[in-house]
Amino acid sequence: MSDPIRASHRLRLSQADAHYGGNLVAGGRLMELFGDVATELCIRSDGDEGLFAGYSSVDFLAPLYAGDFIQVEGEVAKKGSSSRRMEFRVLRYARPRPDVSDSAADLLDEPELVARATGTCVVKQDRQRKVGEGSGS
Repeated sequence: MSDPIRASHRLRLSQADAHYGGNLVAGGRLMELFGDVATELCIRSDGDEGLFAGYSSVDFLAPLYAGDFIQVEGEVAKKGSSSRRMEFRVLRYARPRPDVSDSAADLLDEPELVARATGTCVVKQDRQRKVGEGSGS
């Protein structure tokens, strides 16, 4: 592959994302976000949403909480005839500061790596299109 195919989503984890005591966000929420980034990567690569075949590794490195601001990043690391090996990571870049006030938040000096994963998506050959063939480009 010449230029890497990348995608990135930024969002704030909400109270609706909290699943456990202390506003802890379940790891399953991050898996959903990896899937969203994977879908965008397939669209960027092949003009099709593709199908997620499976994960070869998932590491949760730090807890996430409702109110955290995160960036989910992904990249196509290897492209086969129909498979796309992808690498993902989640960075926390801001967090709430309820000790200061109910609306205080701080940007972190350095984004914190909180999760990473590797997985494979498949785009059937008969559904692959060159990037830029669609009406939206």
